[in-house]
Amino acid sequence: MNPFKYIAFLFLTSSILWSCTSPNPKIVMKTELGNITIELYSQKAPITVSNFIKYIDENRLKEATFYRTVTLSNQPDNDIKIEVIQGGLYEDEHPQMLAPIQHETTKTTGILHKDGVISLARNEPGTATCEFFICIGDQPSLDFGGGRNPDSQGFAAFGRVINGMDVVYRIQQANADGQWLEPRIKIIRIGLVE
Repeated sequence: MNPFKYIAFLFLTSSILWSCTSPNPKIVMKTELGNITIELYSQKAPITVSNFIKYIDENRLKEATFYRTVTLSNQPDNDIKIEVIQGGLYEDEHPQMLAPIQHETTKTTGILHKDGVISLARNEPGTATCEFFICIGDQPSLDFGGGRNPDSQGFAAFGRVINGMDVVYRIQQANADGQWLEPRIKIIRIGLVE
């Protein structure tokens, strides 16, 4: 066989095999209300995904809950309305919290805040740790240049729900005092899908 044809054949074969296997890890959040499966976009948002997986691998999210629901009716002081549910360790200085990470904007990653997208909550850019939210409906005001945050840097989206949006909707509609879920919804376990 011609060596150039052989190399081309190997390249084509490896390209086909690579395209058939997703490089994106998947996780399952087992909650009191059901399971949520999320694909993490490790190629597009490597810093954010690596950070989130570290929390999972080191079992740092064992006390995590969903604690906040933002609906169109419970944000009277916001001119720009969003719909999300938020979860994580809840406390600002939780002992399981790691150091904040570099902010990966949607302008950099190309992951927009569409329905089902998971993203990191933050105050200033570079302050995000493990607090996350899941979008309900498209939320362009959370993207880079969006108006929800005054600094216009948006939030760091890093994956998307691929199964269990019905659970996300149930969490959003759970009993709440304003935006704060009462009681909080326990996340029983978060694990990587093998």
